[in-house]
Amino acid sequence: MVKRRYRLLLSAVLVFLAVLVVYGFLPLSPGSQNVLTVGAFAGSYWSLQNGNSYKILDDAIDLFEKENPGVRVQYVSGITRDQYQEWLSGKKAEGKMPDVFLVPSDSFQSFAEIGAMQSLDGFMKHDNDFSEDVFYEKALQSGRYRNMLYALPYECSPVIMVMNRTLLQDNGIPEPRKDWTWNEFYEACRMTGVSEGEASGQYGVIDYSWKDAFAANRVKLFNDKGTACDFTGDNINEALILLEQLSKLPKGKVISAGDFYKGVVAFEPMSFATYRARVQNDLSYQNYSDFEWGYTSMPAGTAGDNVSRLDTLTVAISSDSHSKRDAWRFIKTLTATEAIQKEIYDYSEGLSPLKSVTEDPAMEEYVLDRYGVVLDRDVITYVMERAENENRFPDYEELETEVTTAVDSILEDKSNIRMEQIIWNRRINNYIKKLSY
Repeated sequence: MVKRRYRLLLSAVLVFLAVLVVYGFLPLSPGSQNVLTVGAFAGSYWSLQNGNSYKILDDAIDLFEKENPGVRVQYVSGITRDQYQEWLSGKKAEGKMPDVFLVPSDSFQSFAEIGAMQSLDGFMKHDNDFSEDVFYEKALQSGRYRNMLYALPYECSPVIMVMNRTLLQDNGIPEPRKDWTWNEFYEACRMTGVSEGEASGQYGVIDYSWKDAFAANRVKLFNDKGTACDFTGDNINEALILLEQLSKLPKGKVISAGDFYKGVVAFEPMSFATYRARVQNDLSYQNYSDFEWGYTSMPAGTAGDNVSRLDTLTVAISSDSHSKRDAWRFIKTLTATEAIQKEIYDYSEGLSPLKSVTEDPAMEEYVLDRYGVVLDRDVITYVMERAENENRFPDYEELETEVTTAVDSILEDKSNIRMEQIIWNRRINNYIKKLSY
């Protein structure tokens, strides 16, 4: 009886030690140095020119290795953004997934569904040095799947409404408040360029898309898995009516995207990353900089709020990693260390999801003085509190194209919008069925 108890106790201890090894809490052999592998890609996540794509990662590795002398971190360079998901999938199939990897938003759900990412809830619960409150809540939510957190936010970019302050002032149009509405947006677009009843070659808005309008009016177009679409709702109808009204303005459509640079367009939605890149690097902006730029939140729909679409690059731990404890420490270094996150404003284009960095008055002054970019902390905080992550799933891009076709067809057709919604609802759902075969 005593021997049996001893064997059971020994077995339990061995199982416990094995679990510690698998989860990275014990090295495979005494005195060995752990090697932590990282999956990353070259170039800008935001599809912009960037020659410093590994700079932040390199600095995070240097800091981490100094603080953790028993761990060496390495990564494969030269993998492009377009090749990255296929490369990661290949590594998963080979059983050689990197311990830590960057997760683009359009890949997150796919990796979550196949169990490629380790849940972080246990690490957070037992780590007294970590608080999820340091991040913008909506950026942190981008790493959640089915109420579990699988990734931490590394960099984010909400859509903002960039405006030509000079043009608005010249036309006697008040600059929009943060909580402005569709009605105020439409009226400002209508008033743009009006001089004694005649259009003066100026435009109200360029590139305000159905995605912006649907987000502002709290439209949930697809279910979470992308297997069904509801295109018939009142919120969609209201958004389509606004888009139709904008398209019927005397200068409702802009042919050249460069017209904003020329100072003849009042509003243009763009990601914050694109705004930063244009102000910092774009020669067109430098050549046509005789007007004052500004930005605010997106206008609120009649049934919605000042919602901005938010894209977030996250970082996760592989569920196959044998160094999960070290991996957890490293992703904290990359995402929650102020010194590393501040480098986003030198070597990338988005926003840091770390509130203490983005809302730091010293950072606001630094970015303005060095790059000419305004970090309006009041607007950014307001935008991030109301931002929503886009629902990404397999075949999302194909369905997005189908919805674009539907909206364009409705706006070009003079028939009843509600009837067209019903027709296109059937077509889109039939298209979803074809994709699932």
